[in-house]
Amino acid sequence: MLIKNVTLYDINGKREVDVRINNSTIAEIGKSLEGDNIIDAKGLYLLPSLIDTNIRLQDGILNAKNIKTIAQEAQKGGVGHIVLNADSTPAIDNEIVLEYAQNSLNNLNGAKIDLMLNALQEDLSLSNIAILLKSGAIAPYMSTIAKNDVAIKIAEYVQMYGVTLFCKAEDNSLISSGVMLDGDVSSKLGLAGILDLSEVLHVSRMIEIARHFEIKILFKSITSPRSISLINQAKKDGVDVSCEVSIHHLLNSDESCEGFNTTAKLDPPLASSNDIKLLQEALKNNQIDILTTLHQPSSPVNKEVAFFDAAYGCEALQDAIALYYTKFVKSGLIDMQTLIKLTVQNPAKAIGIEAGEIKEGQRADIILFDPNAKKVINNKQSLYDKEELFGKIVPLYY
Repeated sequence: MLIKNVTLYDINGKREVDVRINNSTIAEIGKSLEGDNIIDAKGLYLLPSLIDTNIRLQDGILNAKNIKTIAQEAQKGGVGHIVLNADSTPAIDNEIVLEYAQNSLNNLNGAKIDLMLNALQEDLSLSNIAILLKSGAIAPYMSTIAKNDVAIKIAEYVQMYGVTLFCKAEDNSLISSGVMLDGDVSSKLGLAGILDLSEVLHVSRMIEIARHFEIKILFKSITSPRSISLINQAKKDGVDVSCEVSIHHLLNSDESCEGFNTTAKLDPPLASSNDIKLLQEALKNNQIDILTTLHQPSSPVNKEVAFFDAAYGCEALQDAIALYYTKFVKSGLIDMQTLIKLTVQNPAKAIGIEAGEIKEGQRADIILFDPNAKKVINNKQSLYDKEELFGKIVPLYY
């Protein structure tokens, strides 16, 4: 296959080239290449496939059917590699469940899938982290509902194995009764709120653990500008911490919950409109490391109920590249090179691999993208239902 006249974007920038692909490998990149099976890609972009490290399965249920579905949905959205969250049902906190999940990955069509392990068992005791890492889990995940002694033991394992700790900052006593951000909108709707202090307190705590043990922590789906400020100050101090923010928390405030809109019931909850502006400034100022779709699909029976009882989450995975391009690049918030850094290079680093550069000799883990094509989202489980987006994937068969 020869892709002619394409605009190639990767972490090194933009260039107009021809790209030859042989046996799923990028064989040659250059100008005026000749060959058979030519695709004229003038006006199209060639991009590295995206990586998303914060994906959940349908209703949080871990089974082969849901894994197969998520792999195919990811590929439709330009996401070539995903990491499943470990807090599924059943949770990936023992060898039996890990092996079951790994067997479900055999002969998958679609995105590559990696598994993280849940460092906490249901009773909040420590899972067998060493065995699970040796058995193929990509990284440990912990919620900061863990007590200090348990968190320190987890940090010691992370230090020992040199992996990234995926950390969700939350306070058990503050999140237990709330269903959205504590503020004017929650008061108006008469719904119990969650203080953003829940996140900030535990970001601060885990930064100190990272500092003491010299470990790498990725804070999952951060929502508070104060948390981002703390993380970036810690970076300047030499602490190896980074933050991930979802597309939803950069675009939608807690006002989206008005009318008891259960699609906007997310975990963590959507921030205030003032904080959205600060989060977008952080994005423009390179203070956010990773973007995620925070994909968490739910069956209608779990969403089309009273807000308090509704499941958390919304869908975005199969529209990922179009959403990122339309909302961030086309709007002028960031450029394409930065988008690739946030959705490919940095998430790859978090799981110990390299990605983001398109070069000769590597596997053709790429997407051909038409930035001018338009589509309207038709998905009630999406916060962007009925919106028109720019961009679609042009299928490549090789």
